[in-house]
Amino acid sequence: MSNSKSPQDSIVTMNEIVLPNDTNTLGNLMGGRLLHWMDICAAIAAQKHSNQIVVTAAVDSVSFKESIRLGDVVTLTSYVTRSFNSSMEVFIEVTAQSIPRGEIIKSNEAYYTFVALDSRHKPCQVPELIPQTEEEKLKFDGALRRRQVRLILAGKMKPEDAIELKNLFV
Repeated sequence: MSNSKSPQDSIVTMNEIVLPNDTNTLGNLMGGRLLHWMDICAAIAAQKHSNQIVVTAAVDSVSFKESIRLGDVVTLTSYVTRSFNSSMEVFIEVTAQSIPRGEIIKSNEAYYTFVALDSRHKPCQVPELIPQTEEEKLKFDGALRRRQVRLILAGKMKPEDAIELKNLFV
């Protein structure tokens, strides 16, 4: 296993078409179906980075900006933004394309956290992530603050110990 990887090494692009069984009574993609697809796409990115089986540990702030309609082609793109000890943060963006109308809309984005597991199903070390582009560096830096928020909300960190969060306000 390599000691470090770039976000580009973990990029996953997945396409799905919205079929009648995927929609609600308004003809829109059901949110739960989209979350399912997002979890799969993000998990593949985390597995590519870690070379291990991964489990979902957290999902941050999924908001539904635009409806996705019956017949739209959904494109999900994900990549690892930062790795910690055994966990990785993965960014995922969702767009929907109406091929007949020639429109592409950005529907969703979110951050997922995964933990890599070894063959005994215990958390294991993951490779370091080294961002290359400016956007990757911004997401990498922000990942530590997002992690601190998650840990505080889960009761695993005291707010006064969240140095990076405090630095935002000082």
